[in-house]
Amino acid sequence: MTTPMKSIYLLLCLVLTLSYACSNAEDVLVELEKTEGTPEETPEETNNTKPNILLVIADDMGLDATPGYDIGALKPNMPNLQALLNNGLRFNNLWSYPLCTPTRGSMLTGKYGFRTGVTTVSQEMPISETSIQEYLDENNSGYAHAVIGKWHLSRDLDHPTNSIVGDYAGFLSGTLRSYWNWDLVENGQSTNTTTYSTSKFTDLAIDWIDAQEQPWFLWLAYNAPHTPFHLPPNELHSQGALPSGDADIAANPLPYYLAMLEAMDSEMGRLIASMSEEERDNTVIIFMGDNGTPNQVVQTYNSRRAKNSLYQGGVNVPMVISGKNITRIGEQEDALLNTTDLFATIASIAGNEIDEINDSKNFESMLSTPGQEVRNFAYSEIGTDVNSLDYTIRDATYKLIRFNTGEEGLYHLIDDPLESINLLSANRLPLSNEALNAMTALEAELVRLRQ
Repeated sequence: MTTPMKSIYLLLCLVLTLSYACSNAEDVLVELEKTEGTPEETPEETNNTKPNILLVIADDMGLDATPGYDIGALKPNMPNLQALLNNGLRFNNLWSYPLCTPTRGSMLTGKYGFRTGVTTVSQEMPISETSIQEYLDENNSGYAHAVIGKWHLSRDLDHPTNSIVGDYAGFLSGTLRSYWNWDLVENGQSTNTTTYSTSKFTDLAIDWIDAQEQPWFLWLAYNAPHTPFHLPPNELHSQGALPSGDADIAANPLPYYLAMLEAMDSEMGRLIASMSEEERDNTVIIFMGDNGTPNQVVQTYNSRRAKNSLYQGGVNVPMVISGKNITRIGEQEDALLNTTDLFATIASIAGNEIDEINDSKNFESMLSTPGQEVRNFAYSEIGTDVNSLDYTIRDATYKLIRFNTGEEGLYHLIDDPLESINLLSANRLPLSNEALNAMTALEAELVRLRQ
Protein backbone atom coordinates (compact mmCIF):
# COMPACT_ATOMS: atom_id res chain seq x y z
CA MET A 1 0.00 0.00 0.00
CA THR A 2 1.43 3.43 -0.95
CA THR A 3 2.02 6.09 1.69
CA PRO A 4 -0.99 8.26 0.62
CA MET A 5 -3.25 5.22 0.72
CA LYS A 6 -1.98 4.32 4.21
CA SER A 7 -2.82 7.82 5.45
CA ILE A 8 -6.37 7.65 4.10
CA TYR A 9 -6.82 4.19 5.63
CA LEU A 10 -5.63 5.31 9.08
CA LEU A 11 -7.84 8.40 8.96
CA LEU A 12 -10.86 6.27 8.07
CA CYS A 13 -10.12 3.90 11.01
CA LEU A 14 -9.88 6.85 13.39
CA VAL A 15 -13.24 8.22 12.24
CA LEU A 16 -14.93 4.82 12.61
CA THR A 17 -13.40 4.31 16.07
CA LEU A 18 -14.58 7.69 17.30
CA SER A 19 -18.06 7.08 15.86
CA TYR A 20 -18.35 3.74 17.68
CA ALA A 21 -17.10 5.21 20.93
CA CYS A 22 -19.59 8.09 20.75
CA SER A 23 -22.41 5.65 20.03
CA ASN A 24 -21.52 3.59 23.13
CA ALA A 25 -21.22 6.73 25.20
CA GLU A 26 -24.69 7.81 24.14
CA ASP A 27 -26.05 4.40 25.17
CA VAL A 28 -24.39 4.70 28.57
CA LEU A 29 -25.85 8.19 29.05
CA VAL A 30 -29.32 6.93 28.14
CA GLU A 31 -29.05 4.14 30.75
CA LEU A 32 -27.80 6.60 33.36
CA GLU A 33 -30.72 8.91 32.62
CA LYS A 34 -33.13 5.97 33.03
CA THR A 35 -31.80 5.11 36.50
CA GLU A 36 -31.06 8.63 37.71
CA GLY A 37 -32.97 9.43 40.92
CA THR A 38 -33.99 5.78 41.49
CA PRO A 39 -31.44 4.31 43.88
CA GLU A 40 -31.83 0.68 44.77
CA GLU A 41 -33.79 1.48 47.92
CA THR A 42 -34.69 4.88 49.35
CA PRO A 43 -35.67 5.39 53.00
CA GLU A 44 -39.26 6.12 51.92
CA GLU A 45 -39.52 2.87 49.98
CA THR A 46 -38.08 0.92 52.89
CA ASN A 47 -40.72 2.44 55.20
CA ASN A 48 -43.55 1.63 52.81
CA THR A 49 -42.59 -2.04 52.60
CA LYS A 50 -42.98 -2.54 56.34
CA PRO A 51 -46.06 -4.71 56.92
CA ASN A 52 -49.20 -3.29 58.40
CA ILE A 53 -50.37 -5.16 61.50
CA LEU A 54 -54.04 -5.85 62.21
CA LEU A 55 -54.70 -7.43 65.62
CA VAL A 56 -58.33 -8.59 65.97
CA ILE A 57 -59.47 -9.65 69.45
CA ALA A 58 -62.72 -11.53 70.01
CA ASP A 59 -64.22 -11.14 73.49
CA ASP A 60 -65.02 -14.45 75.27
CA MET A 61 -64.30 -16.83 72.37
CA GLY A 62 -62.81 -20.16 73.42
CA LEU A 63 -61.55 -23.05 71.33
CA ASP A 64 -64.96 -24.73 71.53
CA ALA A 65 -66.53 -21.80 69.65
CA THR A 66 -63.79 -21.47 67.02
CA PRO A 67 -63.78 -23.11 63.58
CA GLY A 68 -60.71 -25.21 62.93
CA TYR A 69 -60.35 -26.54 66.48
CA ASP A 70 -61.48 -30.02 67.53
CA ILE A 71 -63.08 -28.89 70.80
CA GLY A 72 -66.83 -28.20 70.58
CA ALA A 73 -69.62 -29.76 68.53
CA LEU A 74 -71.49 -26.68 67.23
CA LYS A 75 -69.41 -24.13 65.36
CA PRO A 76 -70.39 -20.73 63.96
CA ASN A 77 -70.27 -20.15 60.22
CA MET A 78 -67.24 -17.85 59.91
CA PRO A 79 -65.97 -17.91 56.32
CA ASN A 80 -63.59 -14.99 56.78
CA LEU A 81 -61.93 -16.59 59.79
CA GLN A 82 -61.85 -19.86 57.84
CA ALA A 83 -60.02 -18.04 55.04
CA LEU A 84 -57.39 -16.91 57.57
CA LEU A 85 -57.07 -20.51 58.77
CA ASN A 86 -56.71 -21.79 55.21
CA ASN A 87 -54.09 -19.19 54.35
CA GLY A 88 -52.26 -18.89 57.64
CA LEU A 89 -51.00 -20.60 60.76
CA ARG A 90 -53.22 -21.93 63.59
CA PHE A 91 -51.84 -21.98 67.14
CA ASN A 92 -53.07 -24.70 69.49
CA ASN A 93 -51.39 -23.84 72.78
CA LEU A 94 -51.73 -20.11 73.36
CA TRP A 95 -52.45 -19.30 77.00
CA SER A 96 -54.30 -16.15 78.03
CA TYR A 97 -55.69 -15.05 81.35
CA PRO A 98 -59.12 -16.29 82.48
CA LEU A 99 -60.62 -12.79 82.15
CA CYS A 100 -60.55 -9.83 79.77
CA THR A 101 -58.60 -7.17 81.67
CA PRO A 102 -55.45 -9.10 82.61
CA THR A 103 -55.21 -10.67 79.15
CA ARG A 104 -55.28 -7.24 77.50
CA GLY A 105 -52.82 -5.95 80.05
CA SER A 106 -50.41 -8.80 79.34
CA MET A 107 -50.54 -8.09 75.61
CA LEU A 108 -50.22 -4.33 76.05
CA THR A 109 -47.12 -4.53 78.29
CA GLY A 110 -45.59 -7.94 77.66
CA LYS A 111 -45.73 -8.53 81.41
CA TYR A 112 -47.47 -11.01 83.66
CA GLY A 113 -50.23 -9.42 85.70
CA PHE A 114 -48.52 -9.74 89.07
CA ARG A 115 -45.83 -7.35 87.79
CA THR A 116 -48.30 -4.61 86.77
CA GLY A 117 -50.95 -5.22 89.43
CA VAL A 118 -53.55 -6.14 86.79
CA THR A 119 -54.68 -9.68 87.61
CA THR A 120 -58.46 -9.45 87.39
CA VAL A 121 -61.22 -7.25 85.96
CA SER A 122 -61.72 -3.59 86.90
CA GLN A 123 -58.08 -3.02 87.83
CA GLU A 124 -56.35 -0.06 86.20
CA MET A 125 -53.19 -0.37 84.14
CA PRO A 126 -50.61 2.13 85.47
CA ILE A 127 -49.72 4.65 82.76
CA SER A 128 -46.12 4.31 83.89
CA GLU A 129 -46.03 0.96 82.09
CA THR A 130 -44.65 1.00 78.54
CA SER A 131 -47.26 -0.14 76.04
CA ILE A 132 -46.41 -1.89 72.77
CA GLN A 133 -47.49 1.30 71.00
CA GLU A 134 -45.09 3.41 73.06
CA TYR A 135 -42.36 0.88 72.41
CA LEU A 136 -42.83 1.25 68.66
CA ASP A 137 -42.63 5.04 68.99
CA GLU A 138 -39.57 4.96 71.23
CA ASN A 139 -37.75 2.71 68.76
CA ASN A 140 -38.60 4.87 65.74
CA SER A 141 -40.54 2.11 64.05
CA GLY A 142 -42.43 4.57 61.87
CA TYR A 143 -45.87 3.13 62.64
CA ALA A 144 -49.16 4.91 63.12
CA HIS A 145 -51.22 3.10 65.75
CA ALA A 146 -54.69 3.05 67.21
CA VAL A 147 -56.93 1.01 69.47
CA ILE A 148 -60.56 0.64 68.43
CA GLY A 149 -63.12 -1.19 70.57
CA LYS A 150 -63.04 -2.54 74.10
CA TRP A 151 -60.39 -1.08 76.41
CA HIS A 152 -61.24 -2.41 79.93
CA LEU A 153 -57.97 -1.22 81.48
CA SER A 154 -59.41 1.91 83.15
CA ARG A 155 -62.68 3.88 83.34
CA ASP A 156 -60.80 7.18 82.89
CA LEU A 157 -61.81 8.80 79.58
CA ASP A 158 -58.23 9.93 78.92
CA HIS A 159 -56.51 6.71 79.97
CA PRO A 160 -56.06 5.11 76.52
CA THR A 161 -54.47 8.21 74.98
CA ASN A 162 -52.58 9.31 78.09
CA SER A 163 -49.19 8.29 76.67
CA ILE A 164 -50.41 4.72 75.99
CA VAL A 165 -51.81 4.63 72.43
CA GLY A 166 -52.05 7.07 69.53
CA ASP A 167 -55.75 7.19 68.62
CA TYR A 168 -58.55 5.56 70.60
CA ALA A 169 -62.24 4.98 69.87
CA GLY A 170 -64.38 2.47 71.74
CA PHE A 171 -65.74 1.86 75.22
CA LEU A 172 -63.92 1.60 78.52
CA SER A 173 -65.94 -0.88 80.58
CA GLY A 174 -66.14 -4.66 80.47
CA THR A 175 -69.48 -4.84 78.69
CA LEU A 176 -72.15 -2.72 77.02
CA ARG A 177 -75.66 -2.18 78.33
CA SER A 178 -76.81 -2.78 74.73
CA TYR A 179 -75.06 -3.41 71.42
CA TRP A 180 -77.41 -0.78 69.90
CA ASN A 181 -77.30 1.91 72.60
CA TRP A 182 -73.95 2.65 74.17
CA ASP A 183 -71.42 5.38 74.89
CA LEU A 184 -68.60 5.79 72.38
CA VAL A 185 -65.38 7.31 73.72
CA GLU A 186 -63.16 8.94 71.11
CA ASN A 187 -59.87 10.42 72.29
CA GLY A 188 -61.27 11.49 75.66
CA GLN A 189 -64.77 12.55 74.54
CA SER A 190 -67.90 10.45 75.18
CA THR A 191 -71.04 10.51 73.02
CA ASN A 192 -74.05 8.20 72.77
CA THR A 193 -74.43 6.03 69.67
CA THR A 194 -77.19 3.73 68.47
CA THR A 195 -75.13 1.97 65.78
CA TYR A 196 -74.67 -1.77 66.34
CA SER A 197 -71.30 -1.89 68.10
CA THR A 198 -69.72 -4.62 65.96
CA SER A 199 -70.55 -2.60 62.85
CA LYS A 200 -69.50 0.71 64.42
CA PHE A 201 -66.07 -0.58 65.35
CA THR A 202 -65.67 -1.84 61.79
CA ASP A 203 -66.70 1.55 60.38
CA LEU A 204 -64.16 3.28 62.60
CA ALA A 205 -61.44 0.81 61.63
CA ILE A 206 -62.10 1.27 57.91
CA ASP A 207 -61.99 5.05 58.22
CA TRP A 208 -58.80 5.00 60.30
CA ILE A 209 -56.94 2.64 57.97
CA ASP A 210 -58.04 4.64 54.93
CA ALA A 211 -56.51 7.79 56.45
CA GLN A 212 -53.04 6.28 57.01
CA GLU A 213 -50.07 7.21 54.84
CA GLN A 214 -47.47 5.17 56.71
CA PRO A 215 -47.27 1.62 58.05
CA TRP A 216 -49.92 1.06 60.69
CA PHE A 217 -50.72 -1.11 63.68
CA LEU A 218 -54.41 -1.41 64.53
CA TRP A 219 -55.59 -3.11 67.74
CA LEU A 220 -59.25 -3.90 66.95
CA ALA A 221 -61.02 -5.26 70.03
CA TYR A 222 -64.59 -6.33 69.27
CA ASN A 223 -66.85 -6.80 72.29
CA ALA A 224 -68.59 -9.68 70.50
CA PRO A 225 -69.50 -12.30 71.54
CA HIS A 226 -69.51 -11.00 75.14
CA THR A 227 -72.84 -10.66 76.94
CA PRO A 228 -75.49 -9.32 76.67
CA PHE A 229 -76.47 -12.16 74.32
CA HIS A 230 -78.81 -10.92 71.60
CA LEU A 231 -79.95 -11.45 68.02
CA PRO A 232 -77.68 -9.49 65.63
CA PRO A 233 -78.92 -7.88 62.39
CA ASN A 234 -80.20 -10.66 60.14
CA GLU A 235 -77.87 -9.85 57.26
CA LEU A 236 -74.83 -10.47 59.45
CA HIS A 237 -75.50 -14.06 60.56
CA SER A 238 -76.84 -17.41 59.31
CA GLN A 239 -78.48 -18.83 62.45
CA GLY A 240 -81.95 -18.40 60.97
CA ALA A 241 -85.13 -16.79 62.27
CA LEU A 242 -84.52 -16.87 66.00
CA PRO A 243 -86.96 -15.19 68.40
CA SER A 244 -85.51 -12.01 69.88
CA GLY A 245 -87.20 -12.01 73.28
CA ASP A 246 -85.07 -11.92 76.41
CA ALA A 247 -86.74 -15.05 77.80
CA ASP A 248 -86.00 -17.00 74.61
CA ILE A 249 -82.38 -15.89 74.66
CA ALA A 250 -81.96 -16.78 78.34
CA ALA A 251 -83.54 -20.21 77.80
CA ASN A 252 -81.24 -21.14 74.92
CA PRO A 253 -78.34 -18.67 74.54
CA LEU A 254 -76.01 -20.79 72.36
CA PRO A 255 -77.50 -19.97 68.91
CA TYR A 256 -77.44 -16.26 69.78
CA TYR A 257 -73.82 -16.52 70.89
CA LEU A 258 -72.99 -18.22 67.57
CA ALA A 259 -74.93 -15.55 65.68
CA MET A 260 -72.88 -12.84 67.42
CA LEU A 261 -69.69 -14.57 66.31
CA GLU A 262 -70.98 -14.80 62.75
CA ALA A 263 -71.84 -11.09 62.81
CA MET A 264 -68.32 -10.30 63.94
CA ASP A 265 -66.92 -12.45 61.13
CA SER A 266 -69.13 -10.66 58.56
CA GLU A 267 -67.87 -7.29 59.72
CA MET A 268 -64.26 -8.46 59.85
CA GLY A 269 -64.72 -9.56 56.24
CA ARG A 270 -66.06 -6.12 55.34
CA LEU A 271 -62.98 -4.54 56.89
CA ILE A 272 -60.57 -6.78 54.99
CA ALA A 273 -62.49 -6.26 51.73
CA SER A 274 -62.25 -2.47 52.17
CA MET A 275 -58.48 -2.60 51.75
CA SER A 276 -56.87 -2.46 48.34
CA GLU A 277 -55.24 -5.68 47.16
CA GLU A 278 -51.83 -4.07 47.62
CA GLU A 279 -52.63 -3.11 51.22
CA ARG A 280 -54.06 -6.54 52.06
CA ASP A 281 -50.95 -8.21 50.66
CA ASN A 282 -48.81 -6.01 52.89
CA THR A 283 -50.76 -6.71 56.09
CA VAL A 284 -50.23 -9.28 58.85
CA ILE A 285 -53.57 -10.27 60.40
CA ILE A 286 -53.62 -11.72 63.92
CA PHE A 287 -56.96 -13.08 65.14
CA MET A 288 -57.37 -14.32 68.71
CA GLY A 289 -59.71 -14.80 71.65
CA ASP A 290 -59.01 -13.07 74.98
CA ASN A 291 -60.21 -15.87 77.29
CA GLY A 292 -62.45 -18.91 77.33
CA THR A 293 -66.13 -19.20 76.48
CA PRO A 294 -68.70 -18.11 79.12
CA ASN A 295 -70.19 -20.95 81.13
CA GLN A 296 -73.74 -20.35 79.79
CA VAL A 297 -72.67 -21.40 76.28
CA VAL A 298 -69.49 -23.43 76.73
CA GLN A 299 -69.25 -26.79 74.95
CA THR A 300 -67.24 -29.91 75.87
CA TYR A 301 -65.51 -28.28 78.84
CA ASN A 302 -67.06 -28.44 82.31
CA SER A 303 -69.13 -25.26 82.69
CA ARG A 304 -67.24 -24.41 85.90
CA ARG A 305 -63.97 -24.73 84.00
CA ALA A 306 -64.61 -22.20 81.27
CA LYS A 307 -64.13 -18.41 81.37
CA ASN A 308 -63.01 -17.19 84.80
CA SER A 309 -61.12 -20.42 85.55
CA LEU A 310 -57.50 -21.51 85.26
CA TYR A 311 -58.50 -24.75 83.58
CA GLN A 312 -57.96 -25.22 79.85
CA GLY A 313 -61.47 -24.01 79.06
CA GLY A 314 -60.58 -20.65 80.60
CA VAL A 315 -57.01 -20.01 79.41
CA ASN A 316 -56.35 -22.01 76.23
CA VAL A 317 -57.53 -19.63 73.50
CA PRO A 318 -57.52 -19.58 69.68
CA MET A 319 -55.07 -17.63 67.56
CA VAL A 320 -54.57 -17.56 63.78
CA ILE A 321 -51.97 -15.47 61.93
CA SER A 322 -52.11 -14.88 58.21
CA GLY A 323 -50.82 -12.43 55.60
CA LYS A 324 -47.50 -10.79 54.74
CA ASN A 325 -44.47 -13.09 55.16
CA ILE A 326 -46.54 -15.93 56.68
CA THR A 327 -45.32 -18.94 54.71
CA ARG A 328 -46.75 -21.75 56.84
CA ILE A 329 -50.03 -21.92 54.98
CA GLY A 330 -52.84 -24.06 56.40
CA GLU A 331 -50.55 -25.47 59.10
CA GLN A 332 -50.88 -25.67 62.86
CA GLU A 333 -48.38 -24.98 65.64
CA ASP A 334 -48.30 -26.80 68.99
CA ALA A 335 -45.54 -24.78 70.70
CA LEU A 336 -46.37 -23.16 74.04
CA LEU A 337 -47.11 -19.42 73.97
CA ASN A 338 -48.42 -16.73 76.32
CA THR A 339 -50.46 -13.70 75.37
CA THR A 340 -47.50 -11.71 76.74
CA ASP A 341 -45.60 -12.91 73.66
CA LEU A 342 -47.66 -10.71 71.35
CA PHE A 343 -45.64 -7.69 72.54
CA ALA A 344 -42.21 -8.89 71.38
CA THR A 345 -43.60 -10.51 68.25
CA ILE A 346 -45.47 -7.41 67.06
CA ALA A 347 -42.38 -5.34 67.79
CA SER A 348 -40.32 -7.76 65.68
CA ILE A 349 -42.80 -7.74 62.79
CA ALA A 350 -42.54 -3.94 62.89
CA GLY A 351 -38.79 -4.21 62.28
CA ASN A 352 -37.27 -4.20 65.76
CA GLU A 353 -34.55 -6.74 66.52
CA ILE A 354 -35.83 -8.27 69.73
CA ASP A 355 -35.74 -11.79 71.14
CA GLU A 356 -37.53 -11.12 74.39
CA ILE A 357 -38.54 -8.28 76.67
CA ASN A 358 -40.15 -8.41 80.10
CA ASP A 359 -42.16 -11.68 80.07
CA SER A 360 -42.61 -11.58 76.29
CA LYS A 361 -40.83 -13.83 73.82
CA ASN A 362 -40.65 -13.24 70.08
CA PHE A 363 -42.23 -16.10 68.13
CA GLU A 364 -42.07 -14.49 64.66
CA SER A 365 -39.76 -17.27 63.44
CA MET A 366 -42.65 -19.75 63.85
CA LEU A 367 -44.55 -17.95 61.09
CA SER A 368 -42.17 -19.31 58.48
CA THR A 369 -40.32 -22.21 60.09
CA PRO A 370 -41.77 -25.20 61.97
CA GLY A 371 -40.04 -26.63 65.02
CA GLN A 372 -39.26 -23.26 66.61
CA GLU A 373 -39.88 -23.13 70.36
CA VAL A 374 -39.44 -19.94 72.36
CA ARG A 375 -40.61 -21.04 75.80
CA ASN A 376 -40.64 -24.22 77.85
CA PHE A 377 -43.41 -23.10 80.19
CA ALA A 378 -46.69 -21.19 79.96
CA TYR A 379 -48.13 -19.32 82.94
CA SER A 380 -51.42 -17.72 83.99
CA GLU A 381 -53.03 -16.38 87.15
CA ILE A 382 -56.13 -14.74 88.59
CA GLY A 383 -57.03 -12.89 91.77
CA THR A 384 -57.66 -9.50 93.32
CA ASP A 385 -54.49 -9.44 95.42
CA VAL A 386 -51.09 -10.14 93.87
CA ASN A 387 -50.01 -11.71 97.17
CA SER A 388 -52.77 -14.34 97.16
CA LEU A 389 -53.32 -15.35 93.57
CA ASP A 390 -54.53 -18.58 92.08
CA TYR A 391 -51.99 -19.53 89.43
CA THR A 392 -51.12 -22.23 86.94
CA ILE A 393 -48.09 -23.29 84.94
CA ARG A 394 -47.54 -25.96 82.30
CA ASP A 395 -44.82 -27.58 80.22
CA ALA A 396 -45.38 -29.56 77.04
CA THR A 397 -47.09 -32.39 78.98
CA TYR A 398 -47.97 -31.53 82.57
CA LYS A 399 -49.97 -28.71 84.14
CA LEU A 400 -49.90 -27.59 87.77
CA ILE A 401 -52.67 -25.45 89.31
CA ARG A 402 -52.41 -23.91 92.77
CA PHE A 403 -55.24 -22.09 94.52
CA ASN A 404 -54.80 -19.63 97.39
CA THR A 405 -56.93 -21.99 99.50
CA GLY A 406 -54.07 -24.49 99.45
CA GLU A 407 -55.73 -26.84 96.96
CA GLU A 408 -53.70 -27.93 93.95
CA GLY A 409 -53.94 -30.12 90.89
CA LEU A 410 -51.52 -31.81 88.53
CA TYR A 411 -52.75 -32.94 85.11
CA HIS A 412 -51.26 -34.87 82.20
CA LEU A 413 -52.57 -32.77 79.30
CA ILE A 414 -51.61 -35.19 76.54
CA ASP A 415 -53.51 -38.14 78.00
CA ASP A 416 -56.12 -36.01 79.77
CA PRO A 417 -56.72 -32.76 77.84
CA LEU A 418 -59.97 -32.03 79.69
CA GLU A 419 -58.24 -32.30 83.09
CA SER A 420 -60.55 -34.92 84.54
CA ILE A 421 -57.84 -36.75 86.53
CA ASN A 422 -55.99 -34.88 89.26
CA LEU A 423 -52.74 -36.79 89.77
CA LEU A 424 -52.41 -35.24 93.24
CA SER A 425 -55.66 -36.72 94.53
CA ALA A 426 -55.21 -39.24 97.32
CA ASN A 427 -56.18 -42.25 95.23
CA ARG A 428 -53.63 -41.34 92.54
CA LEU A 429 -50.56 -41.00 94.73
CA PRO A 430 -47.70 -41.71 94.72
CA LEU A 431 -46.67 -39.93 91.52
CA SER A 432 -44.69 -41.67 88.83
CA ASN A 433 -41.06 -40.59 88.52
CA GLU A 434 -41.93 -38.71 85.33
CA ALA A 435 -44.78 -36.81 86.96
CA LEU A 436 -42.72 -36.10 90.09
CA ASN A 437 -39.84 -34.72 88.03
CA ALA A 438 -42.23 -32.60 85.98
CA MET A 439 -43.87 -31.18 89.10
CA THR A 440 -40.47 -30.35 90.59
CA ALA A 441 -39.49 -28.49 87.40
CA LEU A 442 -42.80 -26.61 87.31
CA GLU A 443 -42.39 -25.54 90.94
CA ALA A 444 -38.84 -24.36 90.27
CA GLU A 445 -39.99 -22.29 87.30
CA LEU A 446 -42.72 -20.70 89.41
CA VAL A 447 -40.12 -19.61 91.96
CA ARG A 448 -37.87 -18.25 89.19
CA LEU A 449 -40.45 -16.21 87.31
CA ARG A 450 -42.11 -14.78 90.41
CA GLN A 451 -38.87 -13.45 91.90
